[in-house]
Amino acid sequence: MTETKTLPASGFYGLNIAPGLLAELDRLKFTVPTPIQHKAIPPACEGKDLVGIAQTGTGKTIAFAIPMLQRLAALPGRGLILLPTRELALQVNDVFKKFARAAGIQTSVLIGGESIGRQQQDLRKQPRILIATPGRLIDHIGQRTVKLSDISVLILDEADRMFDMGFAPQIEKIVAGIPKDRQTMLFSATMPDDIMALASRHMKLPVRLEVARSGTTAEGVEQDLYVVASRTEKNELLGKLLDKHWGPVLLFMRTKHHAKRVARDLREMGHSAAEIHSNRSLNQRKDALEGFKSGKYRVLVATDIAARGIDVTGIELVINYDLPDEDENYVHRIGRTGRAGQPGLAITFATPDQGPDVRSIEALIKSKLNVMTHPEVQPAEFWDVRNTVATGRGWNQGAGRRRTFGGRRR
Repeated sequence: MTETKTLPASGFYGLNIAPGLLAELDRLKFTVPTPIQHKAIPPACEGKDLVGIAQTGTGKTIAFAIPMLQRLAALPGRGLILLPTRELALQVNDVFKKFARAAGIQTSVLIGGESIGRQQQDLRKQPRILIATPGRLIDHIGQRTVKLSDISVLILDEADRMFDMGFAPQIEKIVAGIPKDRQTMLFSATMPDDIMALASRHMKLPVRLEVARSGTTAEGVEQDLYVVASRTEKNELLGKLLDKHWGPVLLFMRTKHHAKRVARDLREMGHSAAEIHSNRSLNQRKDALEGFKSGKYRVLVATDIAARGIDVTGIELVINYDLPDEDENYVHRIGRTGRAGQPGLAITFATPDQGPDVRSIEALIKSKLNVMTHPEVQPAEFWDVRNTVATGRGWNQGAGRRRTFGGRRR
């Protein structure tokens, strides 16, 4: 008896995707699925519940968009996608619109900062998919302009971020109003205990998919560290770095007040800069993001509200002007560069008293940051980045890797 060998399917073929959606993938030149897409699409198309763990920028949106569209095209009911921020909701909607034509399905975006009246008009068209932030969806439920009784597919995207932002009570209320006989998909960059508890309460034997451990940073991103003593020296160093790196720069701040101040400083230096944070209106945030994408603004100054809400290719440099409040946000921030296998550079500024914070980040990512100095900017003295207290040693006598601005030394 002759053994017959089955050749493996290439690209998206063989992942249980309907021909019309496959044609759209081909038309849009999506030829090779990312790991999360390759793992998630087949069970999701079968209607299974799943928990997907993957770092930012790995193609999670297509991993749930294709199965949701395919199942809604074949079955009654509607889909609901919950996301933590307005920017993410708009970006997810952009992806859905690329494929919705093939499935004949309309979407509606329900987010704060936009006219609720206009959203109510949109809802009268009976869209099959709702893409919403929890707060605005609760508003619509309260006004009885949205009913959840016919939701058959539920997606929680960036679940850990939604919990970090305090949306747990709203999520519980929303999920309680959705029929239990549904498909639920949960995607997250990390999987803390409260997210696992949510999954156990509201999901049916979910398939767990993990393509990157918690704290995994994007491959190909070089991570450098400069120790500076004050804001004045931070700005001096920032100016020197912007003179060296001419591509798009995403600059992360800890607070909206710092973001506004540093954006002003950058404009005074002669750099085109926009800011994106919670004090900006939705239209201002849209203008900042679109201007950054188009090249109108070279530098985008952002708080962590944008750490997972910016889908821009070609960001040459991410700068952590301030260390993040949460170590995990370091991973999300630097995930904005080095996307789709491209090289990237992430630079972090730290002050002399932040040694423990740097060590904590290094423990999370399981690697050391490259400690740098610039020949024209005096580094902070008498501090070793990896000690919790001052050691009395000069900067150039500390332990760990050391690199000058122009070259490497150990």
